[in-house]
Amino acid sequence: MVNVPRLVIAAPASGSGKTTVATGLMAAFAERGLAVSPHKVGPDYIDPGYHALATGRPGRNLDAYMCGPGLVAPLFAHGAGGCDLAVVEGVMGLYDGASGQGELASTAQVSKLLRAPVVLVVDASSQSRSVAALVHGFASWDPEVRIGGVILNKVASDRHEALLREALDESGLPVLGVLRRAPQVATPSRHLGLVPVAERQTDALDAVRAMGDRVREGCDLDALMALARTAPALPDEAWRPEPSPAPAARPVVAVAGGAAFTFAYAEHAELLTAAGAEVVVFDPLHDEKLPAGTAGLVVGGGFPEVYAPELSANEPLRRAVTELALSGAPVAAECAGLLYLARELDGRPMCGVLDASARMSERLTLGYRQAVAVSDSVLAVAGTRLRGHEFHRTVLEPGAGPTPAWGLHQPERRVEGFVQGGVHASYLHTHWAAAPSVARRFVERCRG
Repeated sequence: MVNVPRLVIAAPASGSGKTTVATGLMAAFAERGLAVSPHKVGPDYIDPGYHALATGRPGRNLDAYMCGPGLVAPLFAHGAGGCDLAVVEGVMGLYDGASGQGELASTAQVSKLLRAPVVLVVDASSQSRSVAALVHGFASWDPEVRIGGVILNKVASDRHEALLREALDESGLPVLGVLRRAPQVATPSRHLGLVPVAERQTDALDAVRAMGDRVREGCDLDALMALARTAPALPDEAWRPEPSPAPAARPVVAVAGGAAFTFAYAEHAELLTAAGAEVVVFDPLHDEKLPAGTAGLVVGGGFPEVYAPELSANEPLRRAVTELALSGAPVAAECAGLLYLARELDGRPMCGVLDASARMSERLTLGYRQAVAVSDSVLAVAGTRLRGHEFHRTVLEPGAGPTPAWGLHQPERRVEGFVQGGVHASYLHTHWAAAPSVARRFVERCRG
């Protein structure tokens, strides 16, 4: 049984202020000395970085599409165990999920799987009495979703607040907070959303403090905590990476980090460690060598296009990566990692492991994907089925090698990625908690 007080922070639509409220609540409660467990619905990598700053704990994702609904509560319990409070930031609008899949992967579905009360953040900037109709609609749409209160955002004045409160008195839902219209907290964005924490550590800390200040001043923290405590115990056992029998030696798996490679799920490193690896993080922007004894390499997602000059200039590391890949050592590259292994990115030389060229594009490729492994690789045997997510504004030519990594079946059928020697490189982001055999297989290949 997992009995952690918890709240889901949702909104009628994107842009309503979920991130400000969720991150602010995390910071405000952490300031009170509470151990706060941060979570994010969906595949987003960037918001969890701000959550981690606010709480001092890893930000964790809850994705019912990639991991399946049955893993949502166990993964939540894994992250929230021993905490005083868990705050879950939703995705998009409350009822928006995977395209054409009903409620799958929506904030509403996750709230039901967690049996957690929902706090609805409403952008009230252009309405008064109509806010009651909007809130009533969201509260009554699905009786299994329990909306426990409302936080009003972008409120213009005392008079505006009074009109909104009067209207909501009829809804029966309490107003748990009011945030006045104010200049947005400085969380700069670019082509894939917010700028990650690793690229602006000091400014990000200031932004998180500002969010915490706004929420502490405008919200009833005691009432929100009381609401969180109404969540019943969950019967689900916490997810745990299954440990492999410990051999005499633990192979070193180098994992790319730093500002250029910030997209990673916390569970991946945990799974590699449980499978018997020694995980060592390095920074391709600054480190000229791979970690001593590297037997395998994981290069995840991020923003290599932003740091192409610096990555290209680090020739010693590029040579080391190329030599490792050519030796047949296991290399798993995902999205940004795929670009780093390419011949060039926006005209700048990269590692040259793959005979492909990458460039920035105006077109955003975004969405969930159903995938099947086309051939045996260091990650999976042919025929293995996984669900993943694509999220990039780059184009790779060609998009697949002679032996592709994946066959994708949604929304269109195509092959994608590269399998050559020990290299598995693809645009597809996957969540290994859904298939722990991926980490175990990779570490076994590292042992030789």
